[in-house]
Amino acid sequence: MTYIPLKDGKWTYLAAWMDLYTRRIVGWHLDVSMTQELVTIALKNGIDRHRPPSELTVHSDRGGQYFGAKFKQLVDKHFFKQSMAGKKSVYENAYAESIWATIKREMLEKGAFDSLEDAKTEVFEYIEVYYNRKRRHSSLGYQSPEKFEEIFNQNLLLNLQSKVSVK
Repeated sequence: MTYIPLKDGKWTYLAAWMDLYTRRIVGWHLDVSMTQELVTIALKNGIDRHRPPSELTVHSDRGGQYFGAKFKQLVDKHFFKQSMAGKKSVYENAYAESIWATIKREMLEKGAFDSLEDAKTEVFEYIEVYYNRKRRHSSLGYQSPEKFEEIFNQNLLLNLQSKVSVK
């Protein structure tokens, strides 16, 4: 979760969940308060859109939002494993810190958004249109998360087909 500035001096907060393998931001939510609901809605959005398997590890820092009953119920409902960075262990959450730095560097060129609605529009455009579909990542062989996932799924299908035809 990170802070996003508004021009009136107020803040909005962005929570996002990233698939560490593909670097795709699978679920996100933007709101005016930094609550348990913010991270829960972001995770629910990712679950609803991508239908991840049970036993998935959901990793976060040790913010109070991740200890809340509603968040834990959602994690348990889907048989996910909850993982948290250790106390004062900044390196265990390096992927999240990196994505926040990237988002702020690439999206906040003007310094702040005009309003919450402006922020929602811009964040949607950045994550759903640019980051997941077009932005190339060196860790993915300079492919976008979407392209990397597409190639992975094609290879998985080919491997399954070759195993079936061998039998």
